[in-house]
Amino acid sequence: MNLLQEFRKGIWQENAVFKLVLGMCPALAVTTSAENGLGMGFATTFVLVCSNLVVSSLRKFIPGQVRIPAFIVIIASFVTVVQLCMEAYVYDLYKALGIFIPLIVVNCLILGRAEAFAFRNPPLRATIDGLGMGIGFTLALFILGAVREVLGSGALLGVSLFGPDYVPFLLLILPPGAFIALGCLLAGMNRYETRNQ
Repeated sequence: MNLLQEFRKGIWQENAVFKLVLGMCPALAVTTSAENGLGMGFATTFVLVCSNLVVSSLRKFIPGQVRIPAFIVIIASFVTVVQLCMEAYVYDLYKALGIFIPLIVVNCLILGRAEAFAFRNPPLRATIDGLGMGIGFTLALFILGAVREVLGSGALLGVSLFGPDYVPFLLLILPPGAFIALGCLLAGMNRYETRNQ
């Protein structure tokens, strides 16, 4: 598989949220708005790319018996960088995402890619994989957040779309709305793929 295919597979073919159903905790919890989805997606992408690069670069030096704790230390280091930068430069987003920023450390997408891909492939390939998976994750969170924000509050990225007469479907910005929106998106994607086959 060439590098372009490696990159593209994470966006659609192996999308973490819509295909592999990984990273559901942040996908369902923080996507009350498109902005929150983008913020969490970019933070996760940074951690994924950097940790894949470091894990792949050190794969010959990490003993197999301690690889999982080593991966967690590497991932936690980059999560700390993201957390401190968000707290310093985008404080409102940092407050909105709350506890889900430090929980990136245990996101099964990041740990899974370190174990299944980065530890077994050279640095360039691992970095491209991390970038593709991260962009796919970011797109999924943005789409889910946009659907919930548009239907739940009548706005997108804080800009009102339907005017003052719009009656928002508040259920979609509440926790059960995340499951409903995700279920509808998964059903729509499955129908689209079934028709195209």
